[in-house]
Formats: sequence, C-alpha cells, structure tokens
Amino acid sequence: MKKPMFLILPIVLIFTFEAFAASPNPLNLPSLLTSVKKMDALSFCGEQVPIKNQEVLERLEKELLLTLGDRPQVILWLKRSRRYLPYIEKMLKKNNMPEDLKYMAIAESALLPHAGSKKGAIGFWQILPDTGRRYGLIIDDTIDERRNIFASTRAAIAHLNALYELMGSWTLSAAAYNMGEEGLEAEIMVQHVRDYYRLYLPLETQRFIFRILSAKLILSEPDRFGFYLTDADYYPPLEFDRISIDCFQEIPLSLVAKASKTDFKAIKDLNPEIRGHYLTEGTHSILIPKGANKGFNARYKELVKAYEGNRTDRVYIIKEGDNLSSIADKFDVPLAALIIWNRLDMNKAIHPGDRLIIYPNKKMD
Repeated sequence: MKKPMFLILPIVLIFTFEAFAASPNPLNLPSLLTSVKKMDALSFCGEQVPIKNQEVLERLEKELLLTLGDRPQVILWLKRSRRYLPYIEKMLKKNNMPEDLKYMAIAESALLPHAGSKKGAIGFWQILPDTGRRYGLIIDDTIDERRNIFASTRAAIAHLNALYELMGSWTLSAAAYNMGEEGLEAEIMVQHVRDYYRLYLPLETQRFIFRILSAKLILSEPDRFGFYLTDADYYPPLEFDRISIDCFQEIPLSLVAKASKTDFKAIKDLNPEIRGHYLTEGTHSILIPKGANKGFNARYKELVKAYEGNRTDRVYIIKEGDNLSSIADKFDVPLAALIIWNRLDMNKAIHPGDRLIIYPNKKMD
C-alpha cells in the first residue's frame, strides 16, 4: 500500500532542511566514510597516536564519526573558536605547554562558560569545586571563576602542569584530568601498563582523548570534513576594557552597566563568573565593553552617589502569618524581584522580625 503523499512530504522536507542547515556548502559534503580515511599519522601534544593498531583506529573513528554526525554542534565549535582559543593559545605558550591542550576545552565544554556536569564540574574546563579552589579560583555564592575564560584557563594550566610532573606524559595527564590522578595511578599499578591506549579505564576516560583528537582533526582542517566557513562566519574575538571597582558595600550590577553605557546582560555575558545581581563589598576586576572605560569612573561615582542619596526603598519587617507571596502582593511587586532584592534562598524559611527591602513599583524599569 502506498503511503499518502502528505506523510512522505514532511519527512523529505525535514531531511532536506537538515542537510542544508548543517553546512554553508552542503553539496560538497564528504561522506562520513571518506572523512575517516587517509589518517596515516596523528599525534597529541607531540605524542604519537598508535593508529596502526586496529583497536585504537576503531576508537578514533567512532568518536570522529559521532562528532561529525552532529554538524550543527561542530559549526558552533568553529564559530566560537576565534572568540576564545586565541586567549587559551596565548596562555599555553606563555607557560611553555603544548598547543594541543586547547582542544581539551572544546571536548570538555564546547567553549560554553556555563556548561556543567552531574558531578559538579563547571565552566570552560569543567573544573570541580575542590580542584578549582586548590588552584586559586574563587568559587562561592557570588563568584564562580570556573566560568571565567582567563581564571579557569590559568587553573587548568596549573593543574595539567602538576599532572604532567606526576605522569610524565601529556596523554596520561589529560586522562588523569578526566578521571582523577589517584584513580589513574591505581589502574596503572593494577594493570602493569603505563600506556593510555592499552589501559582499560572508565568508559568516559577511554573516549576522552579521542574526543580531543576529533576536535583537533576537524578544527585543524575544517574544509577536509566539509565545513566551509569564511572569516565573516566566525564569531569575533572578545573585545573589552578591564576596570577595577572598589565597593564599600553591595552594589547592584545594574549600576556598573549604566556606568558602562550598556545593558545588564552585556556585563553578565562579559563576566559570566558573577552570580546574581550584585557585586559584594570589596575590590572587583570587571570587564566592560571596549571603549566604555573612558569616563567610567566619573559616571560610576555619580550613579552610586545617587543610588545612596535618593534611595526610596522601604524596609518591611515581617509579621506573623506573612509569606513572600503575600508580601509581594501587598506591595504590588513581582515575587522574583523581592527574591533578587533581598538575595533570598527559597529553601530557607522567613521569620517574624526579619527585614526585607522592597522598592516601590515605580522604580522598576
């Protein structure tokens, strides 16, 4: 029995759309089978990958094929690469470390500052809290420097250097970065093998180096794999001015945005490590849009002075029977705004006698 045309047509359209959306030049796409051929030699950080070994070649082909199967994701890798990789390359060179390590950031996070894992790893380099703090990152309720490309890369470089001193191999160092050095050392001791490609490791770690190698192969020769991007297709490098702000008390981040002549979102995007809507008391190094530093200090001082001098916020003392929803309704303000103004934790109860700051509705913009 023939299928009705109205069922077949949408399927054809979907496949046609996906094929054309996946590449600026879809008619010249190499086949997936062709893509994994002609790999005679490959290295990671100067260490040869034994691709003559059939089992190793199969693992590499698997990761490369899976990666190429998600062409939109690869295009995003490529487009983001010029935004972030130049800074990583510069920091690796400064520390006399192999440039291939930059591909780890792609394999870990796809170059997304807010990427996270179930284990609690966060940021460009997927750093765990304890590891981040060990290498000097600020990680608390207000700042998480794992999301900052510069701070997190410094920490990742320090961690990888320490792992290399321990392991004596960049390949093993990358594997230890993924699974932990104690676990890797234990497997080496039990299996009597000190070669990543011959070790039986957790499945994620067995795949990890090959995911990095896939990123290296594609980003080194995108045309070979059917990604024909022009210079205009890439996202531009980060451009910013760096300023230092002294806060004698908590300051709304919106004041920094106004002093920078930009939006709150622009400041958050440039400083993904800042959590919430406020800068805490103390000194902060902040990125603002390029050119905004001219006259910034004067504008900022005036805005802070006005913020302090013209505050019309109301301190409300919580009464018996109050809850956050009823208080928000009483003052005709959104519940979410009440939570932001007072940095409230929804998992903690409020009590009679507690004080809340509530801004008049007319002040909201």
